[in-house]
Amino acid sequence: MEGKFEKLEKLNVPALDEILGVPFRVLKDGFVRVVDYLGTDESIVQAARVSYGKGTKKLREDEALIRYLLRHQHTTPFEMCEIKLHLRVPMDCWRQWIRHRTANVNEYSTRYSIAIDATETTLPDEWRTQAINNRQGSAGFLDAAVGEGLTKDEEELHKLSRQIYDKRISAGVAREQARKDLPLSTYTEAYWKIDLHNLLNFLHLRMELNAQLEIRNYAEVICNEIVKRWVPMTWKAYWDYMMDSMTFSGLEIKIITEMINGDKKRIIDYGKENGWLAEDGLPKKQNRELFEFEEKLEKLKLNKPW
Repeated sequence: MEGKFEKLEKLNVPALDEILGVPFRVLKDGFVRVVDYLGTDESIVQAARVSYGKGTKKLREDEALIRYLLRHQHTTPFEMCEIKLHLRVPMDCWRQWIRHRTANVNEYSTRYSIAIDATETTLPDEWRTQAINNRQGSAGFLDAAVGEGLTKDEEELHKLSRQIYDKRISAGVAREQARKDLPLSTYTEAYWKIDLHNLLNFLHLRMELNAQLEIRNYAEVICNEIVKRWVPMTWKAYWDYMMDSMTFSGLEIKIITEMINGDKKRIIDYGKENGWLAEDGLPKKQNRELFEFEEKLEKLKLNKPW
């Protein structure tokens, strides 16, 4: 074969190597830990440049390239990095997690093994109330005095469901059938392998304030305890361009432009034409798009224009 090729060394990250196998605790009895990984920030740069010349680029140029790639959504180079995590997570949380069909997964089997004897419990002051503007979310907490009764009910339910499960197992009932009445708060475990591009998308969705609190806790640990150590340049760019940024629709840009111009009449007209405002110029209730725009204005510390 013609030509000379430089011998490549496996890229590693000492900061991540230090925590291999070390569990980070999440919730009451959950954890997440790194089992293995492939690639670094340098791997992203290497893939983007195709040919690799070690030492030919300065670190600040590498970081600038990573930021350019993420800023312009050139995501393929980020797929060169992969990470494998070992998780312990409540089943109701895992239901949401597994919807991200961009990973390789192997889960603990309660058809083959005895169900993990651990459930996620709720303290009296941890019972959340239903959000008004988000049908699938929560906002605020119930009074702890009310929560005490709910927590007691939960404890009794968990105890009874486990006793029934254990009784079925002792009687010889097949594990695949004995498990059917276990609560969704029961913990499961899984190995979860995913590339960096899809991991960033997972974190972006699951770290949003409208994500369920429990899965948000896992995402925050993965992001700030693992990804930050693994690919610090990418982690910094991720916060700048994904978490701390916001996008605007064409309508939103028009309204903000007229807010700058001070033309309230055009703002009201735009709102009526697009179903945000009623004929009297007041905001319509239960309009999700309008609510999200008002949230953006609040983040920008701008008053609502109507």
